[in-house]
Amino acid sequence: MGRSLQNTMINVGIESACDEAMYQLGLDIEELEEMEEDAGLGNGGLGRLAACFLDSMATLGMAAYGYGIRYEYGIFAQRIENGEQKEEPDDWLRFGCPWEKARPEYLLPVSFYGRVEEPEAGVKKWVDTQVVLAMPYDNPIPGYGNNVVNTLRLWSAKSPINFNLKFFNDGDYIQAVLDRNLAENISRVLYPNDNFFEGKELRLKQEYFLCSASLQDIIRRFKASKFGSRATTRTDFQLFSQKVAIQLNDTHPSLAIPELMRLLMDTEGLSWEKAWEITTETCAYTNHTVLPEALERWETSMLENILPRHLDIIYKINFLHLQEVQKRYPDDVHRMRRMSLVEEDGVKRVNMAFLAIVGSHAVNGVAALHSEIIKSDVFKDFYEMMPDKFQNKTNGITPRRWLLLCNPSLSDVIAEKIGEEWIVHLDQLTQLKQYDSDPSFLRSVQTVKQENKMKLAAYLQKEYGLTINPASMFDIHVKRIHEYKRQLLNCLHMITLYNRIKRNPSGKFVPRTIMVGGKAAPGYHTAKQIIKLICSVAAVVNNDPVVGDRLKIVYLENYRVTLAEKVIPAADLSEQISTAGTEASGTGNMKFMLNGALTIGTLDGANVEMMEEMGEENIFIFGMKVDEVEALKKSNYNAMDYYNRNPELKQCLDQIRSGFFSPNKPEEFHHLVDILLKWDRFLTLADYDEYIKCQDRVNSVYADQNLWTKKAVHNIASSGKFSSDRTISEYAREIWGVEPSWEKLPGPQAPRENNGA
Repeated sequence: MGRSLQNTMINVGIESACDEAMYQLGLDIEELEEMEEDAGLGNGGLGRLAACFLDSMATLGMAAYGYGIRYEYGIFAQRIENGEQKEEPDDWLRFGCPWEKARPEYLLPVSFYGRVEEPEAGVKKWVDTQVVLAMPYDNPIPGYGNNVVNTLRLWSAKSPINFNLKFFNDGDYIQAVLDRNLAENISRVLYPNDNFFEGKELRLKQEYFLCSASLQDIIRRFKASKFGSRATTRTDFQLFSQKVAIQLNDTHPSLAIPELMRLLMDTEGLSWEKAWEITTETCAYTNHTVLPEALERWETSMLENILPRHLDIIYKINFLHLQEVQKRYPDDVHRMRRMSLVEEDGVKRVNMAFLAIVGSHAVNGVAALHSEIIKSDVFKDFYEMMPDKFQNKTNGITPRRWLLLCNPSLSDVIAEKIGEEWIVHLDQLTQLKQYDSDPSFLRSVQTVKQENKMKLAAYLQKEYGLTINPASMFDIHVKRIHEYKRQLLNCLHMITLYNRIKRNPSGKFVPRTIMVGGKAAPGYHTAKQIIKLICSVAAVVNNDPVVGDRLKIVYLENYRVTLAEKVIPAADLSEQISTAGTEASGTGNMKFMLNGALTIGTLDGANVEMMEEMGEENIFIFGMKVDEVEALKKSNYNAMDYYNRNPELKQCLDQIRSGFFSPNKPEEFHHLVDILLKWDRFLTLADYDEYIKCQDRVNSVYADQNLWTKKAVHNIASSGKFSSDRTISEYAREIWGVEPSWEKLPGPQAPRENNGA
């Protein structure tokens, strides 16, 4: 989520008034803003996307709730010590959170363990369960300039009051009190894995805790709503799917499907058929990744222990689903095995993505390319059987935080030319194209970029004691550290540049400052080694007097929303270099584009649509396309061919292997070189040659600042499609059956209409 103070002031329209008031009190509003902690309640892009979506839903006047867990410790704080990542707990609540309001009146019970009884035929009861209480905390989500405030409701686990009496009888009162902590551990800490599934019991409990509390809350609000009814609470669920839409943000909340079934049948007394109809009409599923290691597959033994009633329901869903498959494809046993929600080979597991598809009325990917991949590959069988379910909803970002808030100077330059309507209608930025040859406009854009770069340079000087050349190209690669995102390819480019300068010290080079930032999952050894390698290369390059300020490498410690707000407006070049077919969409790419950075990237994720919007002359595209990646994998990719063929590449890898960048421990990075040469699923070396040539093209364009700025203007002017307002409007119209509204509600101080008398 990042910080809320400045965003709230902007959306409510009081930023300049507050700024002025504090100035008159002799206080600095920026100092106050720096005191606020980031709310790091998610991993990487998925959590941040949800935050952008909440902002857009409020700005489009939708009656929407966001649900999540109020983690006591969010995504860890990263420290870089001797080039290595160290994790520190993110104790973001230590001074409390001024935005939240506890709502104990809506406290809800969530059950675990126990067993399933069948007191009469066809009636099942979940009994002898252990109960944990879910306490809601509400956080306001203000829309931009429309007086709408929505709610982000976060659940915190609380232990029930009743103690284990056995302890009291044994006189062990202290132990009984201490054991209350076990229940509260559910909301203690966020799992820091991004694009990786770890089948841990606590994680399963967290997912179910979120689903159960949220669904009970949704049903309570539905039953208490009037919709023209005179009853105090409604018991008829006929209108439920017309009044409620539930969007599953990846598979993590897919337990919502069996849980909604359980609540409708066991608590509300509906038949299986009616409950299933309501569930499928209400739920929709968004897939966010194609990496096989990221897809959730829970062991049935764990589900049977913790959620026995849900496993029961899942088995029945699967039985009925496979009957449908058999009807459509008689005698196709292989297809039935492939499409079963329960995987039988090896350890028995439930495929949560398959469950989400079967239990939803709509399934979408998050970029045009990604949506095609899930139809043709990941969920091919399901697409063939139920093609009408599948859609695309290309991701977006909120222009309020990612331009108006983080880059006020550029916002002013844009507003001078086209007014301020673009803040809620981002497609109006296309009007800027007419100024792409206007010298004064280009100069203004250049000036803003230079000021942002100087601000970032001053920040880096203060934080890292590193002097960088603000006239150099700021080449920025910020995202979670993962092999598929190919920070290693960037690292090979750094070493190549370094070697070229050393070979020709008096040559003419376009000065560059390369910044890499992002967190590695604590258990992901390779990702942590990648960080260490980049830091080791930086130590050699930055201390080499021959290189001077022609090349500097910076590792941005503890990358988070607040740091992104400083870095993105200062970027010249944005690195989006994942192997084609691996990044579902990406949203960082859109943030850089909106702030006038040029992109170097592969035809992956939303890069494809960015190129379509701006024209291929305004983006630096290189590397294999998806079909070429697949073809190379099938023909048995041999990295040694590329290593032997390209002397510059060979030199880079030999330097890493020989300990040139790690003289105190020469074997330090052998493992990374082995991965690149022997086991690289992401074909890094196959794209090296084209990447380096493309970077040379970047240099020659950057040398012509007017041409570069013209391309930057085209990037900004083509960003309209990538507003989360557009994304949310599409979800609303095509999945939820809701119409967005740009109507402004009367403010709290506006006179109320008197409906009485």
